[in-house]
Amino acid sequence: MEIRTLGRTGCAVSALTLGTMTFGKETDEAGSHEQLDAFVDAGGNLVDTADVYTAGASEEIIGRWLAARPQEVRDRVVLATKGRFPMGDDVNDLGLSRRHLQRALDASLTRLGVDSVDLYQVHSWDPVTPLEETLETLDHFVRAGKVRYVGLSNYTGWQVQKTVATAREHGWSAPVTLQPQYNLLVRELEWEIVPSCLDAGLGLLPWSPLGGGWLTGKYKQDERPTGATRLGEDPGRGVEAYDRRSTQQRTWDVVEAVRKVADGRGVSMAQVALAWLRDRPAVTSVILGARTMEQLTDNLGAADVRLADEEVAMLDDASDPGAADYPYGAMGLHQRGRTVDPAQWRAEAP
Repeated sequence: MEIRTLGRTGCAVSALTLGTMTFGKETDEAGSHEQLDAFVDAGGNLVDTADVYTAGASEEIIGRWLAARPQEVRDRVVLATKGRFPMGDDVNDLGLSRRHLQRALDASLTRLGVDSVDLYQVHSWDPVTPLEETLETLDHFVRAGKVRYVGLSNYTGWQVQKTVATAREHGWSAPVTLQPQYNLLVRELEWEIVPSCLDAGLGLLPWSPLGGGWLTGKYKQDERPTGATRLGEDPGRGVEAYDRRSTQQRTWDVVEAVRKVADGRGVSMAQVALAWLRDRPAVTSVILGARTMEQLTDNLGAADVRLADEEVAMLDDASDPGAADYPYGAMGLHQRGRTVDPAQWRAEAP
């Protein structure tokens, strides 16, 4: 499996990450341990979890897996978790305050059975807690040896820029990664968030790379699903998601483009979608979220898929979200991480 650096750090990570949101819910402990073993055997090393995944059960399952494996396997794993959302009913049991983050990190370390994690990510922006309080707390974690690197999740472009600038201004540990939703059906982050990360040197760790199953070809335009449609969730919620996206012609254009590339190569649609995302600008590692070993095995096959330029162009064209001309049209191509010919840019400028 291809190895990359975690943002601008020297930490080496696999280009595919094992996401563990299903652990303890859709995937039982035995199946979770089987996935972890298969992932490491395939050359993967970055394992991502969060305290809120199955109310802490995901971290506990990973902790028991680590405890039962040889030291060389434990040393190989680059472990990432997150904190921000509530794990209880106390009024202070959420957010990015010093009080909550200190308690959240200690609880995560206990569940994981480790003294430190490689990457600690704040799970979402907190509009209440002063940014300086959050960043100083994270810096303290690094200096105390509980955390090696700091990351962000679900931040907008301006939030990324403000966070990085504030950390550097005070000499605190700056974030090295951002974990956003990103896939062929969700490309709007290329307008602001990707350029912000490229400018700041943050590596992207995209979640939901298969668009909740859409990019696997599981849905049909003339066949409304009747059961759960994403991660074994409530059927009503799944059908609601289908109804919302299925009315957009772009959805079916993207699905068809992925299908054409997959059929032409003799690989799965999931592998095509993952390969496309893995090679996008700023992407460090793509987070896989499989319920079963069959799904994980298929996803890991993306490591060997390299798309040709014409295949990438086909997927790009079909998935273009069609931004308004200003400020993201001809004059704003640079904001989407694309290379612009200066002569062409000047010719198209008003």
